[in-house]
Amino acid sequence: MTPAAMPSLSTRELSIRFGGHVAVNQVTADFYPGTLTVIVGPNGAGKTTYFNLMSGQLPATSGTVLLDGADITRHGAAKRTALGIGRAFQLTNLFPHLTVSENVRLAVQSRARIGMNMFSRWSSHTDLIVRADHYLERVSMAGRRDTRVAALSHGDKRKLEVAILLALEPAVMMFDEPTAGMSVDEVPVVLDLIHQVKAERNKTILLVEHKMDVVRSLADRIIVLHNGALVADGNPAEVMASAIVQEAYLGTPEHA
Repeated sequence: MTPAAMPSLSTRELSIRFGGHVAVNQVTADFYPGTLTVIVGPNGAGKTTYFNLMSGQLPATSGTVLLDGADITRHGAAKRTALGIGRAFQLTNLFPHLTVSENVRLAVQSRARIGMNMFSRWSSHTDLIVRADHYLERVSMAGRRDTRVAALSHGDKRKLEVAILLALEPAVMMFDEPTAGMSVDEVPVVLDLIHQVKAERNKTILLVEHKMDVVRSLADRIIVLHNGALVADGNPAEVMASAIVQEAYLGTPEHA
């Protein structure tokens, strides 16, 4: 697949230090619309920290983050979300005392840029309710729309988080271990959704993932981090066939 002329998201020599420890070390990479990139590496490699630098949860010590060629390095997470970077977290980031439907409605409201209070009358905004229900149906949670989030299982919280991400309609979608903590029965729902978004070929999708079956089924491209540095970047077949990746990061071929 030939990438678009301009990347939607880029990092240039991006680094962060915590005291004397360099968690992400001068990582330069471009991410393109229509491409799903999986970021892999051993525990402590800097994968989630790199995500945090791109989505704005952490300020970079040095280097640059670009969105559609514009420097967003100094922007915080909220500003980056408004500009089109959507992030689903490894640990769910929801409003536990609101219902499932109310959580998604807030995302729909944000996307529509409507300054309506959540507790004002929704009856005058039926189009937003319909849109919120659409995203709940996509994650197979329409039947739990009136359930308070605090009562959901971990797997259902992850599915709800994906619904919220979809409702924000970001140009860049970032998933940090989207199937972590899910039961075997719950995993296909989220993977099918990511496949659907990927098939539309208009989003830039980034995943941090440990499960090699998930990596194989989704990745157009794999990036490998080790000790905060980018050590491999390419199509899945080339990266996974690399001796250094097989031995140090993905396991031996028979166990990968």
